[in-house]
Amino acid sequence: MGKPIRLHVDAHSPIPIRWQLAEQLKHVIEGGGVPRDQALPSIRELAGFLGINPNTVARAIEDLKRSGYVEARRGKGIFVAPVLPAHPFPTRRGDFLKDAVIRAAALEMTPDDVAAGVLTVAGVGLVAVGRGVAVLLVECSPPELDFFARELEANLPVRVDKVLLNDLATVVRRQTRAAHWAAAVTSFGHLPEVQRRLDGRGVPVVALLAEVHLETLHRLAQLPPGTRVGVVSGAVETAHNLQHSIANAALPNIARVEACSAEGPALGRLARCVDAIVCSTPAAVRVQGLVGPTVPVIIDDRALNQRAIQMLGAILSRQDGDRPTAPPPPAPRGLSPRSFRGTPRHGAPRGRRRRASHAVAP
Repeated sequence: MGKPIRLHVDAHSPIPIRWQLAEQLKHVIEGGGVPRDQALPSIRELAGFLGINPNTVARAIEDLKRSGYVEARRGKGIFVAPVLPAHPFPTRRGDFLKDAVIRAAALEMTPDDVAAGVLTVAGVGLVAVGRGVAVLLVECSPPELDFFARELEANLPVRVDKVLLNDLATVVRRQTRAAHWAAAVTSFGHLPEVQRRLDGRGVPVVALLAEVHLETLHRLAQLPPGTRVGVVSGAVETAHNLQHSIANAALPNIARVEACSAEGPALGRLARCVDAIVCSTPAAVRVQGLVGPTVPVIIDDRALNQRAIQMLGAILSRQDGDRPTAPPPPAPRGLSPRSFRGTPRHGAPRGRRRRASHAVAP
């Protein structure tokens, strides 16, 4: 039995619980709090000790996997990775953080105040929102509905009502109390239609954008000049979202970005005319069977743009009694890889989160 792991989550913090847990586990791992030959507490154990949703714990663990801190061993559990991600000047990082906490304490600021303040100054701070808020989510396919709903409920204390775009007119027509939705969210391609359907009902509409992970952009940036990139996912809307995200990064070595679904003949044609492929985990097996060993296949299951979450959080946090008017969505940055071609893409209430601080023995 290893020494106890001190973990603390605060449901009233503007920092999402998923981030709180992931960052604390990173700190424990970097400090040697979990031996390399010993498994982390299970998702169920962590959720039980902290009094939070197991799905939130699972997403925090997935974040740690993607960033290289932990690895899954079939039938054994989650273990600290044999080699941790390299960070420059780890001692200086630790000294800086201790100094910041000490200085903050002199100003009567808690560590959580510091974390929220840093996020706000950096432009990605999340505003705390009230519990039990209902949000209408509109997308054109079940996979997209499921993805956005999971991400929204992991980052904000909201209940998501999922509606397919084709069913929106019927749902709105039957909905006698549309005002119970604090906001409606959809992706950029569907924004005009959703705004039209909800016009006059006092429901602000926010456009969300899924984006690739930074690790994916870093790997793409290492490829040779003139690289042609293909993006593949089970839902074509998902592929187009990732396509836009890569194109918006404007990597100078990427000459072209194209997207298609993992199903159908288009995938075979795409595989023959690109130099690298970014794809979702479910699509990886089929993609790898079509491309040669010289074509890199980068797995990326995308993340929700944090600026969009911040915008939604700001809208939901307004408590002045009047429905806010949604700010215009940020225009996508220049879609510049030169030959970029493309087109635009019912959840259960969450349990009440509790503030918790526990020692968990791995």
